[in-house]
Amino acid sequence: MTPAGRRLLLVLGAGLVPWSVQTFSTGSPTLLFAWGLVNLVPLNVTTLFDFLFRFTMGLPDYILAWPVGVVCYLVALASAVVAARFGREDVRVTVAGLVLAGITQLEVARGFSIQPGRTAWPVGTVFLWAVAGYLYWSRAPSSTRE
Repeated sequence: MTPAGRRLLLVLGAGLVPWSVQTFSTGSPTLLFAWGLVNLVPLNVTTLFDFLFRFTMGLPDYILAWPVGVVCYLVALASAVVAARFGREDVRVTVAGLVLAGITQLEVARGFSIQPGRTAWPVGTVFLWAVAGYLYWSRAPSSTRE
């Protein structure tokens, strides 16, 4: 596999992990992914589209950061796909998309955490930033790493 293909797999992986884990005082966790929510008790899946357009009206600002983060992630993913397919990539675009997606998930976690009986853990932020850091530092000239 080419280095660009391995980088693409890392970026894809960043979209597969839960971006936020919400825990409730009742003990029922919810996993927020780029594509939707998974409630574990009872088991229930809600897609991002359904959450935004079918089930919720007048969303608070912090939850609107979720789809903005998805758009940022899709920019990073598109950049990685172009790199793997055509061998051309401006790694700054890929890294910026991942970093911005991570920032948006901090806002989502903050917003969920201020609600009574709920705590949100922005695990996706850590993973998105780790991938961004790896992509940036692995592509940086050795003179900038000293």
